[in-house]
Amino acid sequence: MANHANRQIVFIGSYAEPGNPGIYVYSMNNETGELTLLDSYSDTKNPSFLDVDHENKRLYAIGEAVLPGEQESKAVASAFSFDPETGKLSFINRQATVGTGTCHIQLDPLKRFVVATSYRNGLIGMLPVREDGSLGVLADSHAHEGSSVHPERQTRSYPHSAYVNDRYNLVYVPDLGIDRIKVYTPDVEAMKLIPAGETVVAAGSGPRHMAFHPQLPVAYVIGELDCTITVLNQDTESGRLAAAQAISTLPGDFQGENTCAEVAITPDGRFVYGSNRGHDSIAVYAADAATGQLTLIDIVPSLGAVPRNFSLSPDGRFLIAAHQDTGNLVVFKIDSETGVPQDTGYRAEADRGVCVRFWKE
Repeated sequence: MANHANRQIVFIGSYAEPGNPGIYVYSMNNETGELTLLDSYSDTKNPSFLDVDHENKRLYAIGEAVLPGEQESKAVASAFSFDPETGKLSFINRQATVGTGTCHIQLDPLKRFVVATSYRNGLIGMLPVREDGSLGVLADSHAHEGSSVHPERQTRSYPHSAYVNDRYNLVYVPDLGIDRIKVYTPDVEAMKLIPAGETVVAAGSGPRHMAFHPQLPVAYVIGELDCTITVLNQDTESGRLAAAQAISTLPGDFQGENTCAEVAITPDGRFVYGSNRGHDSIAVYAADAATGQLTLIDIVPSLGAVPRNFSLSPDGRFLIAAHQDTGNLVVFKIDSETGVPQDTGYRAEADRGVCVRFWKE
């Protein structure tokens, strides 16, 4: 297991009951894409989203658990260390987050704090990360106000994710319920999130997840409800976002039900991907080298039901899609010329798998 050049570590989060595997650790062959299960962790309910501290070999996960001295299950964030030789996870600690269930967690790139998001309760929360990687108690939380046009999905605030952008020292929070991307400035000394404005996106779009261009001042937000990806220009001084383009994730003749889930960009900034749940596919776009705006290349079947999440390998050569309903992981190899994912034929299992994260050595 010492030859890391031939493999990559992949973490999978899922919806799982306590006692059943919830976090899976796989090794992926870096030439073929074949997945081999190394370890699993089963002591947390619904560890459905993950983030990785690549440098310090730590994993952060949301979920639900009964904390010491309490009787009721709460939304928690858990910290783990991992051994890249064996893939074994070692529990560090957990802390209560916000609300009764969280849907997203992101680690600050400077490893000072995490931000947890609760779709169910309309809250975001900030927890400090200690030097040993353990999590401190919830330090700050915020709720958003408002609604939008969808009669069922947008009756109130439903934040779905949060992204710490250290280029501008900002936290961006796509709020599906109010069609806004809320912005905060993290005050790390006070461990507070300071409101710093918002960007309004198209009514009824339902902003869910974001990705940031690795070179250009451009961001991408996927609309869960209107099945689009919106290209946002970032002001190079303030980091403020302004919509520049919206493009569909679906074929023009598609008439069925669909919601979008994940968006990602290759490390070289050439290609952008978005997942469709219902059409069960991955939309593939070319990103303009000067503007970051998108041109649809292809829409390929994801080869499973409900691709809630996918991730690109750190070198941009592979894409792994996790399917919530069929519980299968599908490994694609990215065509380096066209950007189109090609099925490797390799599959693995992750019951109700809903998050894919690579470790970047």
